[in-house]
Amino acid sequence: MNVRPQATMIPFIDLAAQRKRLGPAIDAAVARVLTHCQFIIGPEVTAFERELADFAGARHAVSCASGTDALVLGLRALGVGPGDAVICPSFTFCATAEVAVLVGATPVFVDVDPDTFNIDVAGIPGAIAVAKAGGLKPKAIIPVDLFGLPAEHNALAKAAETHGLFVIDDAAQGFGATYHNRRLGTFGQVTCTSFFPAKPLGCYGDGGAVLTDDDDIAATLRSLRVHGQGTDKYDNVRIGLASRLDTIQAAVLSEKLKIFADEIDARQVVAKRYADGLKDVVIVPGVPAGLTSVWAQYTIRVSGGRRDALAAALKAEGIPTAIYYPIPLHRQVAYKQYPAGIGGLANSDRLAGEVISLPMHPYLDAPTQKRIVEAVRRALK
Repeated sequence: MNVRPQATMIPFIDLAAQRKRLGPAIDAAVARVLTHCQFIIGPEVTAFERELADFAGARHAVSCASGTDALVLGLRALGVGPGDAVICPSFTFCATAEVAVLVGATPVFVDVDPDTFNIDVAGIPGAIAVAKAGGLKPKAIIPVDLFGLPAEHNALAKAAETHGLFVIDDAAQGFGATYHNRRLGTFGQVTCTSFFPAKPLGCYGDGGAVLTDDDDIAATLRSLRVHGQGTDKYDNVRIGLASRLDTIQAAVLSEKLKIFADEIDARQVVAKRYADGLKDVVIVPGVPAGLTSVWAQYTIRVSGGRRDALAAALKAEGIPTAIYYPIPLHRQVAYKQYPAGIGGLANSDRLAGEVISLPMHPYLDAPTQKRIVEAVRRALK
């Protein structure tokens, strides 16, 4: 009997390859923290915040415990709360809408552009109308730079100015990308990012940050992340939370930030190889003129109900895939009671049934990627 040999499994995100590159530097950085024992808001945190702000071109970077906390802190710093409506896309990770609920506000869902996966700015007026009809005050927009591609920030800024809304950019997947020669981090009142290990700039646990050019917002954020403290830690001037980036994680991130630009360039090479090899068999993601993506995910679209068969065929060949996201937020149990803007969410529904993400990281070499491309083409032949 002929037995097919077991295919070698390809990593979906190869953190081990990055670890091999940075191991000695990160070990030394962590050892310095273990020596001085300032594990909370130690000197490495302050240094990393400055480095992060400089990288993004922002005046301030305020680190915190997670990307979700970053969004909560941003909303709280802007005074968003009960009775307010927060406009956000439905085709995204749940944290984008979750944070609105956590501060007592109401998410109002807007559809996305099927080509970029990002919020459809044309749907914002319809969401505002629905919010007002429901007795809510439209207060903020949370665009998402999904899969690493910046949202349409110029159009978002115009819509926000027209309707008197704050913009809280959810750059958890897009940090490091550029929008017309500006890195994400300076769009809207605040930009929030995540350092979850799988993110393009990830730590060895949870972590996040809020970036802003506003001195007063930055001061409020620093108070909020430490229980709302004032000039003294026992003089609390607002209701806050405990959300601090561990010093060890800051030390790790400082070392990773040193090679981040190089890794972003490597991601462009990987994305181009995928596009060249697959553009005639699937819908490959595009990047509008003037923008760059950090390719947090390489997400293709497979129509005609072929996605499950493709995933199974690739798995059999040792190639992992992921679906981001199989259920849009407006259909999830926790969020289906919240309103949607006029015009519906048809694109979000359709994309949820078509998207599938392939392995993507800066260390994906050409031979391994050729194996993936050929397997996709065979499965869809």
